[in-house]
This record gives sequence, structure tokens and C-alpha cells, in this order.
Amino acid sequence: MLKEFKEFVSRGNVLDLAVGVIIGGAFTSIVKALVNYLINPLIGLFVGGIDFSDWSFKVAGATFKFGSFINAVINFLIIAFVVFIIVKTVNKFVPTKAEEEENTDEVDNSEIYLKEIRDALVKDPGLLEQVREQSNTSEK
Repeated sequence: MLKEFKEFVSRGNVLDLAVGVIIGGAFTSIVKALVNYLINPLIGLFVGGIDFSDWSFKVAGATFKFGSFINAVINFLIIAFVVFIIVKTVNKFVPTKAEEEENTDEVDNSEIYLKEIRDALVKDPGLLEQVREQSNTSEK
């Protein structure tokens, strides 16, 4: 069982996921600071200086801080938007599988043409002399 666990952890996908979670955690603290210190005050200007984090109500001794929930929603939207922008930017620079297949088709076509030329030269050796004569006359 220990060997299986070691194989599981050693897979590239698991390590990539772990790195992503760690970076995501660090990125979350940056986004929280952005929301709490820049976005909320900016929104507060438009809604009359209201700070969402102070919004709450009490029911039977329980305090419901729905302003903190609004902050969490804003955090999520900002993180989602930034991830969208990053993925969109990376996709511009990384070729997709369809683009790679198109490039492969171009290479395959040239290989096919070269094979056809080779086969034609093998079948008719005089063809090569004709091509040489034409290239010599075109150079003059």
C-alpha cells in the first residue's frame, strides 16, 4: 500500500495540482487585500461610503454577517476573472491539438509529394535529365 501511495504522489498531475493549490492559496490573500482595501472602498464611494464587511443582523443572539458574504462573492468573482484572463492569455501562446494536427498535415503533404516525385523518377530515369535541362535553360 505504501508503494501504491508513492506511485500516486509521484504522478505529474498530483504534483501539478499541489503546486496549483499552494499558489492559489497565496493568490487568495492578495485578492482579499485587493477587495478589502481597494475594491470595497471604491464600491463604497458609489453607494455612499458603505462598507460591506460591517453589514450584519442578529437573530436570537446569532450574528449573520452577510457583508462578509458579499466580500467573499466579490473575492470569488475577481479570482475567477483573473484565472479567465490568465487561461485566455496562455491559450494564445500554446498551440491547440487542432493546430498541431494542421501543422502535421502540412508536413505529411510535403512528404507525400516528395515520395511521388521520387517514384516518378524511379519509373522514368529520363525525367531527371529533362528537369536538369529545363533548370539549365532557365538559369541562362
